[in-house]
Amino acid sequence: MAIITIDKACCKGCDICISVCPKKVFIRSKSRNKYGTNMPEAANEKDCVQCGMCERMCPDGAIDVIGEELS
Repeated sequence: MAIITIDKACCKGCDICISVCPKKVFIRSKSRNKYGTNMPEAANEKDCVQCGMCERMCPDGAIDVIGEELS
């Protein structure tokens, strides 16, 4: 299972991670970041297939996906 972390100091709430995730792992949370926008939240971490799209597409490098090696 993957562990997804979002750096709240870097994330500006652009929602790219929400739109690129093929498994709809992310949702927009009710908490706000320092920019005043709603942060994404990995609400469905168990569904993550570790494709890395959220990491690659995040313009701020705010997302890390750590998980088991796929074999």
